Amino acid sequence: MKKIVINKTNYELVKDNDSVFDKDVFLEKVTDYFEPYDYIFGDYAYDKLRLKGFYDSTNKNVKKINNIKNLDDYIENYCAYGARWFLLKKVK
Repeated sequence: MKKIVINKTNYELVKDNDSVFDKDVFLEKVTDYFEPYDYIFGDYAYDKLRLKGFYDSTNKNVKKINNIKNLDDYIENYCAYGARWFLLKKVK
């Protein structure tokens, strides 16, 4: 799996639908807002990268809207049909 370092935190690329992950584009968009999340999900809408943080189901901060178990529902309900996307997981 592809590894990436963001603000001294290690992540691995666990899913890359349509080989869409572009490290340079991602690094321009990501901020320290995403540091507490266990996962960072990225999808493209109208050729613009959108990011969302998700928590592991065991994380004390998890809620239904940001539980990684609900990723498929998020993709179905909040992403454009056939959207290209990727998922990064924090390496602990």
